[in-house]
Order: sequence, then C-alpha cells, then structure tokens
Amino acid sequence: MLAELRGLNEECGVFGIWGHDDAALLSYYALHALQHRGQEGAGIVVKGENGLHAVKGEGLVNEVFSGEKLDSLEGRGAIGQVRYTTKDGRGIENVQPLVFRSTTGSLAIAHNGNLINATDLKEHLERQGSIFQSTSDTEVLAHLIKRSSGSRNHRDRVKKALSILKGAFAFVLMTDEGLMVAQDPNGMRPLSLGKIGDAWVVASETCAFEIIGAEHVRSVEPGELLIINDSGLVSERFAEPADSAMCSMEYVYFSRPDSDIDGINIHAARKRCGKQLAREVQISADVVTGVPDSSISAAIGFSEQSGIPYELGLIKNRYVGRTFIQPSQALREQGVKMKLSPVHQVVEGKRVVMVDDSIVRGTTSKRIVTMLRDAGAKEIHVVIASPPLIAPCYYGVDISSDSELLATGRTVDEMRDEIGADSLSFLSIDGMLESNGRSPEMKNCGQCLACFTGEYPTEIYSDTAMPHEKEIVR
Repeated sequence: MLAELRGLNEECGVFGIWGHDDAALLSYYALHALQHRGQEGAGIVVKGENGLHAVKGEGLVNEVFSGEKLDSLEGRGAIGQVRYTTKDGRGIENVQPLVFRSTTGSLAIAHNGNLINATDLKEHLERQGSIFQSTSDTEVLAHLIKRSSGSRNHRDRVKKALSILKGAFAFVLMTDEGLMVAQDPNGMRPLSLGKIGDAWVVASETCAFEIIGAEHVRSVEPGELLIINDSGLVSERFAEPADSAMCSMEYVYFSRPDSDIDGINIHAARKRCGKQLAREVQISADVVTGVPDSSISAAIGFSEQSGIPYELGLIKNRYVGRTFIQPSQALREQGVKMKLSPVHQVVEGKRVVMVDDSIVRGTTSKRIVTMLRDAGAKEIHVVIASPPLIAPCYYGVDISSDSELLATGRTVDEMRDEIGADSLSFLSIDGMLESNGRSPEMKNCGQCLACFTGEYPTEIYSDTAMPHEKEIVR
C-alpha cells in the first residue's frame, strides 16, 4: 500500500471538460473519482460569462465544494485537480488549478507530474524579471508561455513553452476560448481522452469517465497537444514521442483498479502480477491476505495460482485516508495504527501469506507484521507484487534519496529481518513487465523502471547550474 512513502510531489489527478452545460458539476463528480490521487487540496475553474472563475481550497473534494461554492461555478468549460503536496508545498497558493490574468487574456493550468528542470527555469525566469507566487512547478509553464517569443499565435507560444519542459507532465490548460491538453514526450503520467454527448473530457484516469457517463476514446499520446474548443478537437505535436515510459507505480499502486491505462485494466494487471508472484515464490501456508486496498487484486491472483485460500485478514478503516498522504512521519505512523486492524479468527494459529504492493521504508510493513503476530499468526510470509525499490524518483514520487529506501544496500534476508517476517519475496522485474501486459516491442515494455533499476528514461540534472553548465546525474 506504499504507506511508508515519504510523500508524492505533484502525484495528482487532473480533469477537464469543454462544451457541457453542467461542466462544473461533472468536474466535481470526476474529482471524487480521482480523490485517491490527492487528498490535501482540490479546485475547479470554470469558463463563465465573465471569464475564468475559480473555487479551490485545502481538504477533500466534498469539503472544498460544500454549501454554495459549487453552485457559484457556472459555465460550459471547466478544469479541476485533486492534489497531494509535500510539507514544503502546502498552502492555498499551491492548490490548483492555478489562474493567471493578463492584458492579453486569462489562463488556468492543472498539472500532474514533476518538472526536473523547474529550478533552472525558475532561476532563469527570475533573472528576466518574473515573480513567482507559488512553489509549484506548474507556474513555470505560465511564465514560459507569456515570455515565449517568435509568434503572436497563442497555440504556438504554448507549444514552444512545452518543448522547453523536461520531466513528467500531464497538463490541462484552459483559456476563454477552450482547453489545451499536453502529455510529456515519454508519456510518464496517465492521461485519457473521452466524450460525453458533444462535450470532450480529459482525465488522469478512466474511472473519472465512468462516474459521469463519458465514453473513453483513447489515451493522450506522448508529445501530443490537444486543442479543444467550440469548433471541436484538433491534435497537434509540440514534441516527437520519445521512448514510452509510463510510471510503473501506476500499475503497482497509484491508479484505481477500475481504471484502464492504454487499454490495460489495472485490476487485471495486478491480479496477473499476483499469479506470477505465486509462480516465482513457492510457499506452504494456510491463508493469503492482502493489505487493503491496492494489494487486494494481487492477493487474489496469488491465491488463485497457489491454491491457498484467500481471506480478509486485515480490515481497513474507510474513514481514515491513505497514510502516505500525511506529510509528516509522526502523522503517518499514527495513521497506520488507525487504518488497519487484523481479523484474529482468520490469522490466529495460521501460516499467513501477506501480499503487499511494495515496500518503501519498511516501517509500515514492520507494524503490520507485528499486528499479525499479536493476533496469533503462526508464520508470516510477506510477498511483494513489485520489485524492490532501490532508487529515488525525480518524476513525481518524492523519494528524494536512496537512503530512505529499505532495499538500498540490504539483502532480501536483511530486509526480512528488519520487518520481522518469516520470509520476504519480491516479484521480478521481468515478471512485472510481462504481467502488466504492455507491448514487449517497446523498451522496458513502455514503462519507467527507474525506481527499480536506477536507470532513468530522461537525463537527470543537478539543480545548481544553468542549462548549458549542468552536470548530468546518471
């Protein structure tokens, strides 16, 4: 369940719609479906008769849009975001969508991802006179668009600005004229296109389409820029596609089981990973249980393949949010105690296979193993439906150093001893790639494996030098 994760920087959910009378209400429902991607802030901006109007705040979707706030949003176009932030990125000024107003028109931006050259770009823009109002990477794009030279055409200015950005990004922009939707050249973050009636919609996950009754059309392609307005939809390119590198953790953890990425259902992929894990790991046990919620699919697959019965050995308190959402370690540790409870009659005296999606720091796994032992489990065999995490992520998952990772510099036996399990096993990288079902014709089956291998799909630069002086961090 990735509960030990230090934080997710910009691992958010975005949504956009154009050409529907109930744009704000549909955005509200869609953000509910994307709530798992961020629980610290939410916002919606609509295009109304008097321009762009925003309502946003810190908290859950139903908290931000309580009372008359949703009723105040009227218009046929809207974009929205649910946001997770790290401790340093908190504050209402960072809650998106961000709105920028100028004499040439207004612009709203919602973003999922992380720009690896944001610091360099901010320093460059500040030397040119730009003043930033937030600590969000997203604001960089607005300044680049405004300062883009060589064309008076807004579309060309957006394309030029996007071409300067490096890293993982899925952007949804809105002006008084329509939406613009962009996906980074490696396609690292999921972004899908749909339609409801005559209105076009875009969302981080297809589960948002289900709740509003929209039809899923296709995924937004790497390097693609969609222009959506009253005339319809036009597809252009701001960059040629690079090697596809969808974040592997979308399949492992982030995405909802009922979402599809590039035509692959998340539940089905996780279930196949669980089956493959059972093929790779031979364990004699009495019961299989999964750590709610993102590990349940893999646990079911492990049970079916191994023949060991699946039971609900751990129960989740539905009124407590994901522990990784809490930005401080103290709050996360308290959250673990509040959110999970062992079912004594299921695990007492049993040899238990505990299936989890990943291990980051190991602290949560250790606490769950202790809970199961206290509940009377005879043996606890921890199996992880992903490979060991050994390297930091620069594309949105805030694992800033490998020293935070349990797997760095430790053998599997040492990790097993650290969490107190009787055995510990991980899914192989090849097993994960095959189980996820993406095309084997693509490099790494079109997935980013950086956190598992330390090999990054883009160049990673230090933040201390200007672009022409930067030292590449391999």
